[in-house]
Amino acid sequence: MPSDRVIMLADCQSFYASVEKAAHPEYHDQPVVVAGDPERRSGIILAACPIAKKQGVRTAETLGQALAKCPELVVIRPRMQTYIDISLLITKTFEQFTDLVEPFSIDEQFLDVTASSELFGSPDEIAFQIQTRILLQTGVWARVGISSNKILAKMACDLFAKKNASGIFTLPTDQLENVLWPLGVSEMFGVGGRMTAHFNRMGMQTIGDVARTPLPQLKNKMRARFGKNSDINAEVFWRTANGIDPSPVTPSTHNLQKSIGHGMTLPRDYSRPDEIDTVLLELSDEVCRRCRAKRYMGSVIATGAQGADFDRPTGFFRQMKLADPTNIGSEVYEAAKVLFYRHWDGLPVRKLGVTLSSLTDDSEYQLTIGNRERQRDLDRTVDGIKRRYGVSSILRAASLKEAGQAHDRAAKIGGHYK
Repeated sequence: MPSDRVIMLADCQSFYASVEKAAHPEYHDQPVVVAGDPERRSGIILAACPIAKKQGVRTAETLGQALAKCPELVVIRPRMQTYIDISLLITKTFEQFTDLVEPFSIDEQFLDVTASSELFGSPDEIAFQIQTRILLQTGVWARVGISSNKILAKMACDLFAKKNASGIFTLPTDQLENVLWPLGVSEMFGVGGRMTAHFNRMGMQTIGDVARTPLPQLKNKMRARFGKNSDINAEVFWRTANGIDPSPVTPSTHNLQKSIGHGMTLPRDYSRPDEIDTVLLELSDEVCRRCRAKRYMGSVIATGAQGADFDRPTGFFRQMKLADPTNIGSEVYEAAKVLFYRHWDGLPVRKLGVTLSSLTDDSEYQLTIGNRERQRDLDRTVDGIKRRYGVSSILRAASLKEAGQAHDRAAKIGGHYK
């Protein structure tokens, strides 16, 4: 490999489903999916094991669609805390080979093993050892893409390692023209169905077609199709096709917090202001609780909503500057209401969100006339109760109404049961 870097992208096959099959050996030869709660309009396939995929089951389709294809499907409700714990265990396995580990998602992580070969052998040998340890510890099969940078390691994994028996593939930089470029442009990382159609209309059918197009010419083509602000996207696509990615594997890449937000998909259409206000209050409280836990205040608030028709989505996401940075739930709630009712078209909503950004340390703030200090003390007391007894141990009275979601959400992580 011409570059002196050796980068890996390790991806866990059908992660949630693999964890469940390891926990339930009786399902070893059966089609297993992990899906949300169908009774609350969240019966979506989160993961499908290879056996289920062979029956045509696909991630993100509805549980009803999956069962129509495979009536014998074994459906397991997600256990998000378990998946998080196992993902962290896998991270520790990676850290036995290198201290340069960067999470990409809950089931994908980048590793820089450039300096590890003297201890653990060749890149292929390291990848095999990683696979073996993860399989023995968790029952999960990992596929490993290897190259000289992150973007090529990702494509090596997705396009090749996932499709061969060993689950390991090396994509050398000097072999892009022979190995990567003949593939259809739809196979390139970051290119979806719509962008594939755009590339095809611009006369580019393969990854090589994009790579060989001079960058100024590609920018001109994309400006003509998407407008003058498409230069950055053009360069990203061109660099991806040519395997150019100087970014390092950075363990702390996700540590710098730029915003703290919380959103939820509602169990039914919400159209009455009193119902919407209840959820906005819960969201504001949760955002501020998380801000206080990390010692942040925010000076920019954003509120978003999405309509009930997911096939023809409507909604908005707007933000505004606050007079002073805050992490007080009642203040964020009042601002969230202003933003929401300024932009809401009155149609039913199915999804709401509140975010605080422009974060600053909460140890320094402007004193104001009023009861802010009393409110801060009250918030800290409530936070302490929730830390000790659980987030649903103390709730606002509004959350006990039929529209409230706080109690139900307390049992979930990321919208799925712990």
